[in-house]
Amino acid sequence: MAEKPMSPFGELAPQTPASLSDIKKNIYGRYLEEFNVGDIYVHPRQFTVDRSFAQEFATVFMDANPLYLSAEYAKAHGFADLLVHPLMVFNLALSIGVQNNSEKALANLGYYNAQFLLPVYPGDTLSSRTKILAVDDKGPDKPGIVHVRTLCLNQKNEVVLQYERKIMIYQSNGKPKGNPKPGDASAFFPESKTPALKLPNLKFPTEMKDVTWGHTYFENFKPGQIYVHQNGRTITDEHYQWTFRVGNTHPLHYDKLYSAGISGPMGGEPVVYGGLVFGWLAGMASRDISENAIWELGFTEGYHTQPAFSGDTVTCISRILTTEDKGTEYGIPAGEVQIQFIGLKNIKANDALDKFGADLFLKENDKKKLGKEKIPEKIFEIERRLIIKKQP
Repeated sequence: MAEKPMSPFGELAPQTPASLSDIKKNIYGRYLEEFNVGDIYVHPRQFTVDRSFAQEFATVFMDANPLYLSAEYAKAHGFADLLVHPLMVFNLALSIGVQNNSEKALANLGYYNAQFLLPVYPGDTLSSRTKILAVDDKGPDKPGIVHVRTLCLNQKNEVVLQYERKIMIYQSNGKPKGNPKPGDASAFFPESKTPALKLPNLKFPTEMKDVTWGHTYFENFKPGQIYVHQNGRTITDEHYQWTFRVGNTHPLHYDKLYSAGISGPMGGEPVVYGGLVFGWLAGMASRDISENAIWELGFTEGYHTQPAFSGDTVTCISRILTTEDKGTEYGIPAGEVQIQFIGLKNIKANDALDKFGADLFLKENDKKKLGKEKIPEKIFEIERRLIIKKQP
């Protein structure tokens, strides 16, 4: 142990003249022309997810699946401990990369090919890194689109999550740029076009059946079913703190001066970070859909179609697309269920279904070519795929 005697230090500022000749204004984030296809960004910062943080996320985001709440339940099913919620893993991975990927972004356009590959447990340390797949430059007067793939790694450099997203970003057009760390195309980036899911030897503890309700087993789901989730969730200024907690550094989500300077639908008040919106929506649906899920395989074709703000109340609807009996492929009797998931704001899910009917399930970006109006109350759409165990 190093020891050094400590003594009080005196005040220096009053007798030190202020010089304005050496002013530092660090600028973070990248404009469109600063992205190069093939570059890999190793993002600064890591997060160790302790037990209290993991359980707090699961409860604040209202998830009913005991895999994220009860260590005894998770262990009885063959996991080493309770699981860190997949959307917590996703939010941390995305947010760690914001400083490199999207701190100058106008909007996040979508999530694609998200695959959760390995359990994350309390005590694991997560980091992320991103590869630039494509840059679509539409000219200096229009925002371009950057397509990226991000890997989330644990402390063993194992990939626990792989996903893609598309980001809308302007060119700098004379605005001051920062000095971000250059990308390195040779950096370690263990991506795979055919990634493998690695689960422990799962168990089927029938004595735990009373921990969940009996209407969310694989057998309960049929293609074509529409689940109208009955509860809403009013988002408060809590979203500022959760933006910080998962490490998102985009000022659009917490800086009122920044937000006030933006024109259009994203301007005015800070926008709720979309990953948090996704988390609240998924949590509200969990009692009906995922309470007996044993794994979130992933999601794709996900879009935030409208922003959410503090004070908005979000609601949701799920539509069952396919069910596929997997026998004991995962070690216990289970099947896969693919779901179209719709998020709404400031309208009850019952009322939205009555008002918009089947149009709710049309992609918002397809509405124009179909001669239909976009739905202003619809804020989110995505497809999820879950492994759900069978009735004990």
